[in-house]
Amino acid sequence: MRVIENNSSQIQLQIDQMKQLRAEYDAKEVKYHTFSKDPSKPIPGMTLQESVSLDALTKYLKHLEDKYAEIKQVMLKKYVPVQRKADLDEEMMVTLKRRDLAENLNKELQFRHQRLQIISNALTSWVKSDMSSSFQDFVEQIQKTKDLHGDQGIIEELLEDDPGKAKEAEILLSYIERFNELMLLGEYEKAACFAAHSPRRILQNIGTVNKFKAVGKIRGKPFPLLLFFEAIFSTSHACRRPIDAELTLEGIQCGLSEKRLDLVINWVTQERLTFSEEAGDVIYDYGEQDTYNKAKCLALAQMIYTECGLHKKALLCLCKQGQIHGAMEYIQQFKDFTSDDLMDLIKLCPHTELIQCLTREWNGKPPSLSFGLAILHLFSVDMKKVGIKLLQEISKGGKGIVEHLMINDPFCSLENWQEVANICLQNGFDRLSRDIMSILRSQAGVTEISQEDDTVNLMEHVFW
Repeated sequence: MRVIENNSSQIQLQIDQMKQLRAEYDAKEVKYHTFSKDPSKPIPGMTLQESVSLDALTKYLKHLEDKYAEIKQVMLKKYVPVQRKADLDEEMMVTLKRRDLAENLNKELQFRHQRLQIISNALTSWVKSDMSSSFQDFVEQIQKTKDLHGDQGIIEELLEDDPGKAKEAEILLSYIERFNELMLLGEYEKAACFAAHSPRRILQNIGTVNKFKAVGKIRGKPFPLLLFFEAIFSTSHACRRPIDAELTLEGIQCGLSEKRLDLVINWVTQERLTFSEEAGDVIYDYGEQDTYNKAKCLALAQMIYTECGLHKKALLCLCKQGQIHGAMEYIQQFKDFTSDDLMDLIKLCPHTELIQCLTREWNGKPPSLSFGLAILHLFSVDMKKVGIKLLQEISKGGKGIVEHLMINDPFCSLENWQEVANICLQNGFDRLSRDIMSILRSQAGVTEISQEDDTVNLMEHVFW
């Protein structure tokens, strides 16, 4: 027991010494690392036996010091201070100013050289001639015949020492150069605004569109091509002429490809654009794919088709929107729809209400389409279901409705009505078939002709 007590006393003394050393260490607040790490965990890359070996720890420490020196050297080579970037930017600005000054001086010298060269050539030609006229008259003669450098405008500007038009060309050139610089620097939003405000719209063309297309999409940033179209369309009111049809089509395609129908709606309804059939087709096709926004697309396409005078497609959009009464008013307004056009319409938009409106009187005016011919057309183009549905609606009205339709139908012949009666009989509308045949028999001078009887002459009464 005495031995154990002595050992316990020694262990307790060591514990107290360690606590005292720990307290002194904490009081000094020595921090060797910028991050905390659990000391109880093993050292990465070393076994437990190596982590308690002084030689192994010394060797590992030397390895870490070498690695630290190597990383520090790499940082000195690959990275530079932020101040260095600011200095380089300042040097670049100074260099660009010097370049601009040199370019301006060069252009001025080129202008003077060209002027002196033209005058020298004119003087040489005048000396070689008989010099019967004055030098000024000689220059004017050359100017009229365009023998001198082939361009009268340039000669006039240079000889009068008025570089105003040349300055304008320099401004246009500087716009193009500045635009290219912005594109190279990745300042696509600034480049788009710059192109939208370019003089004479020199940057509003397909070439600029192709440059923005070449950039593609940038993750986390707006689509550069869409920025370009937003910029040029928003400034269209400030221009005398609207945006041309080609750019309008490209812009609408870009907006729809990015699912920005809201932008396209604003462009079509508010901005000054040049519409085309292709632009209307693009919006129409988009509506066929996006059923949620189909009604909006149909309305936009109808607006474009009407503006372009494409009345057939505008009428189709009205019908597909369910605006049957609006479509009938449209037909009455333009009056250039043929029976074939209306037949194609009901084929593309087979609404029963539309067919009924087309085959009946509208606002006191005769039907636009023959009911009998419409039925025959539907059954001939494999639209039997629509034809049967239409026959069901007619059969509900009774014989009076059928008689009214037949009497007010100047386009359907007696033979056609017999075909309609046969179709009704074949599809289970026996009463409707009998009503049609009864109405045909009740007409004066009309007799039923059997299909087997080919001896009857339909025109016999004409010759008597």
